[in-house]
Amino acid sequence: MARVPAAVTKALGHLPRVPRALARRHAARRPGPTPELAARPHPWKRALGLITVVLLGAWLGLLVVGNVRVPVGPMNTTMTLRPSVAGGTKINISPLGALQLDSHIAPVRLDVNVDQLDPVRAQALVDHPERLSGLQDEVAQDVTHGTRDLAVRSCVAVVTGATALGLAVYRRPRRALAAGGLALTLLAASGGTAYATWNPESVLEPKFSGLLSSAPSLVGNARSIVTEFDVYQKELARLVTNVTKLYDATSTLPAYAPDPTTIRVLHVSDIHLNPASWKIIASLVEQYKVNVIVDSGDTMDHGTAAENGFLDPIEDLGAPYVWVRGNHDSQVTQRYLGKLKNVHVLDDGRARTVAGLRFAGIGDPQFTPDRTQIPGGDAANELAGARLATSLRDQRTAGTPVDVAIAHEPVAARQTDGEVPLALAGHIHHQEMELLPYGTRLRVEGSTGGSGLRAIEGKHPDPIQTSILYFDRDTRRLQAWDEIELGGLGLTTAEVRRHLVEENQPGGPDPDPDATSPSPTP
Repeated sequence: MARVPAAVTKALGHLPRVPRALARRHAARRPGPTPELAARPHPWKRALGLITVVLLGAWLGLLVVGNVRVPVGPMNTTMTLRPSVAGGTKINISPLGALQLDSHIAPVRLDVNVDQLDPVRAQALVDHPERLSGLQDEVAQDVTHGTRDLAVRSCVAVVTGATALGLAVYRRPRRALAAGGLALTLLAASGGTAYATWNPESVLEPKFSGLLSSAPSLVGNARSIVTEFDVYQKELARLVTNVTKLYDATSTLPAYAPDPTTIRVLHVSDIHLNPASWKIIASLVEQYKVNVIVDSGDTMDHGTAAENGFLDPIEDLGAPYVWVRGNHDSQVTQRYLGKLKNVHVLDDGRARTVAGLRFAGIGDPQFTPDRTQIPGGDAANELAGARLATSLRDQRTAGTPVDVAIAHEPVAARQTDGEVPLALAGHIHHQEMELLPYGTRLRVEGSTGGSGLRAIEGKHPDPIQTSILYFDRDTRRLQAWDEIELGGLGLTTAEVRRHLVEENQPGGPDPDPDATSPSPTP
């Protein structure tokens, strides 16, 4: 190897050195693997991320703006598209539950919420019955128009949602537009799949949930429920309010005028899952200044846990609620009611003082909806009534006599004769008042639910019946009672009749305990 002359080496030593920063920059420019390219994600991961952004953005768009309010016949509805695995159509009918139709197979589901009945369009049908013949075509046109509007709005919603989320995630307009375009493509593909698999016969085989699942007999009349139930409950509530006002204003009964200290008890029974009953009861509580509500059972139809939500309005009726179990109420029902505020559940002869009156009651020993149990008939109820009578005697011996005994079956209530001034019962779905041989007065209430949801199915539904019982606060004895009866669905009749206990009738005792003075009937 040739040796470098000393003079050359000395000359190079006097040259300025290259700065370290410049050297590092020069080294960074050397050929080699680029760090950015090395950290770049796999194409499949990028595609999965894009699809996630598209689906989430489309869902958010549908959730925020992807619904339309559409009048369908006399009803106001809200239509919405929702992501779904199985597709289909879900029709929510508050407060009865929902119907599910296997109308199509696609990753989107059509939700239809029946919000309310439009009073103007409903009244137009009442005033012009000839329009009913064309109602089917009108409903079909409304649904078609609503579906078209929903499709347009859904396209805008998914494109806007996916594009906005893509811009927020990627911060690149091109990627955001790609997300919006992919969302529109997916929606169009879903719509095409739904159209190709559309099954119009699915309406003949709906699946019911909520309260509707407990009433299979209503399957054939679901359309009637939707179109008539809202009017049904609102009209009855209005009738109750107006008739009671009319009664208070025009009653000329001189025999008994309850003073402010009178204890007013509202006796209801056999509601059988009719949601309209709560509106009527709340109206009566307000109009009559009711102090306590007594329910003699059969509030439910099947006693299942799915029905428990039906009981929640009891907390807001405005008065304490005393309840005994009927043969359609299960132990599940009883435990649920026991947890509600303002509710007093009586069973096994237990006594409770509520609103100045002492009540004792026993639940029905039979649960007839459960066919695995063999009903015991009248013998079982006679035994239950005997247990209640024993409890009444024990209470009187202890110096805490009971004012009112409650049982569901009249057979059980009759066993308390001579042990209590008044016994209340239900079960038979019509009103009776009977003076038993040993002095106990038995009051049997009708169906406050008009025999339940079946009332809107028959041609002549049972009337809705309930009573207001007036008690003297000092003696805690029954002074008078008002029988209230409302016509069933389609019958705009209402009647309030005043009945007096014998000793409170003008001119002394009257041998007829059921002497009545009917009020005007609208």
